[in-house]
Amino acid sequence: MVPQQTGSRKRKAPAAEAGAGSSASRGLAAAAATPEYGEGLLLPKKQKRPAARRSLLRYLKGREVGARGCAGPQGFEGELRAYAVHKLPALLTERELALGTLNKVFASQWLNARQVVCGTKCNTLFVVDVHSSHITRIPLLRDRAPVLARDQPSCGIHAIELNPSKTLLATGGENPNSLAVYQLPTLDPVCLGDRLGHKDWIFAIAWMSDTVVVSGSRDGTVALWRVDPDMCHGSIAWHNDVGLPVYAHIHPKDIETIPRASTSPTNRKVRALAFSGKNEELGAVSLDGYFHLWKARSTLCRLLSVRLPYCRENVCLTYCDELSLYAVGSQSHVSFLDPRQRQQNVRPLCSREGGTGVRSLSFYEHIITIGTGHGSLLFYDIRAQKFLEERASASPGSSPGPRGRKLKLTSGRGWLNHDDLWVNYFGGVDEFPNALYTHCYNWPEMKLFVAGGPLPSGLHGNYAGLWS
Repeated sequence: MVPQQTGSRKRKAPAAEAGAGSSASRGLAAAAATPEYGEGLLLPKKQKRPAARRSLLRYLKGREVGARGCAGPQGFEGELRAYAVHKLPALLTERELALGTLNKVFASQWLNARQVVCGTKCNTLFVVDVHSSHITRIPLLRDRAPVLARDQPSCGIHAIELNPSKTLLATGGENPNSLAVYQLPTLDPVCLGDRLGHKDWIFAIAWMSDTVVVSGSRDGTVALWRVDPDMCHGSIAWHNDVGLPVYAHIHPKDIETIPRASTSPTNRKVRALAFSGKNEELGAVSLDGYFHLWKARSTLCRLLSVRLPYCRENVCLTYCDELSLYAVGSQSHVSFLDPRQRQQNVRPLCSREGGTGVRSLSFYEHIITIGTGHGSLLFYDIRAQKFLEERASASPGSSPGPRGRKLKLTSGRGWLNHDDLWVNYFGGVDEFPNALYTHCYNWPEMKLFVAGGPLPSGLHGNYAGLWS
């Protein structure tokens, strides 16, 4: 369509058609604008498209009636999610949950909108209803052969992980050296990895697919297990005498040993695992201060081992798919690693929590949540490379809060057992900060479950809270 004449009688250049973006047409436009051509040719004005009406109300109404052209996940939903991730932490308030006399919650995962499954130092697997605080204990799976280590004090359950389809749950067994798998949502036992597997406690678990799971142990090994789908489809038999389910006893398909470091050859305990589905790679941290990476398919093939910048108490690890970045929590820092970059572009951050350590980490979008050994939650924006800050007071009569103050959520008191050890060794101190050993988000419900217990190993206590 030829643009309408608007007052000039000079001859217009013919409107470009299919080749409007070609180099010839760009050269013509440039020549028309040069001084040597005098006033030059008058090119047709670019027609403006009507401005898109972008409002939350219009978007929600359009989504409700199924309007075409309504902004999808790449539009408003993506923007709202990013906005919520950034703003939610400052809006969270705590409601403590009573866990009785259980000792130190080490692991947790949401099962549904109101139930969280947890594992403790006292080797208890239970489900807590966050609405009523009702606790249901789950029986642990027992090894087929007698366990000589049963007389030793148990380390408890350090890891609980759900497979991608949330149909299976992997955790520790009655013997903490064994890998137990349960079916969801019923929590019926499926199988127990107690044959030719780990010789020491399992500290970490990561699913590679719906049927392949990896475990990391204090014995310095990483084991790959495959769960037969037939175990999960009605093939579970039942004892005729006591009515308890029979579960399969399996062995690992592959097992890899952490390489010995010259600096600490005896301390290669695997402490945490994280899997990258996009790259098919498994990351691990060991207590000798190293990060290890394997290509993870049907077997494990080690790619590299690098020394971490901060080597004390590396106890947690998480991975961000969007940024292809691993985050490692140590005694006072969080270090970031991109295995494909020789020079790391994201500088480590210091938690500044008195050396009590980073005890739990999680990534969502570009925000990393940090649970510390001093009972606080911190939130770090990896893109801006700074901590989230407290929001200023919005009430008319109050003065605005200090700018640049780091947002920190502090956990409640929890429960502490006032036993002889507490009286004799800790001087009867009535309150200890709770180490936040585990946290997990329920993003559809905008809720955060946090749990842990007193940091000193000899103290007996627990903490659990729902932040919403």
